[in-house]
Amino acid sequence: MVRSTAYFVAYWLITAVFALTCSLLALLPGRKPLAYGIQLYGSAQRVALFFIAGISIEVRGKDRLPREPSVIAAKHQSWGDGFVMISELAQLSFVAGDHLYKFPLVGRILNKLGAIVLSNGGGDEARTRMNDSLDMLRHERRDVLIYPEGHLAAPGEKHAYRKGVWHLYAALNRPCTPVATNLGLAWNQQAFKKTPGRAVVEFLDPIEPGLEKDEFMARLEAMIEARTDALLKEGLT
Repeated sequence: MVRSTAYFVAYWLITAVFALTCSLLALLPGRKPLAYGIQLYGSAQRVALFFIAGISIEVRGKDRLPREPSVIAAKHQSWGDGFVMISELAQLSFVAGDHLYKFPLVGRILNKLGAIVLSNGGGDEARTRMNDSLDMLRHERRDVLIYPEGHLAAPGEKHAYRKGVWHLYAALNRPCTPVATNLGLAWNQQAFKKTPGRAVVEFLDPIEPGLEKDEFMARLEAMIEARTDALLKEGLT
């Protein structure tokens, strides 16, 4: 609990510093300065996880990422796997909920990053925002991260996979790279307690573009869940 408390303090200090830094970087021309600031934020959190909480994170299969931009569909067991993604991929866009706009400075950062911000309320404004984001992604050709379950999942838990990942995959006509993890064994969802040890985040073989919805969804879910189960068994041995 001492290490968990120390990391809790470090987490918020790092977040506060980078929120201010990235809000200033968002004022600079272009997207790259802010993108590298976000990447550095993820790296700083991983360093704190290692040296303070005692959690080392091994990234596997990054060589499987296609040379062309892809839709990265990841298992989401804790906030920590998000830090891995933004630290490993500098020019990364992502799908986020509009509830994040309630946090100070975050809205400006999301807008400058070109995040796909989804609205729970739907409507014409939400559709326009989505279409504008997709047009920007096609033009800039960046990887885009989405959590297909739409929820944090505890180890061994699975939520229904939402169809939004297929719509993104089909609209962009890109490969989809599934990602499995067992990080929840060390940092479970939003839990305060952290368990020291080694965790794994693994990029899997990409799914080629052009599949129909049912076939794509079935393959994606099977790949992520099977490999996540294997990583959980590995982490428990």
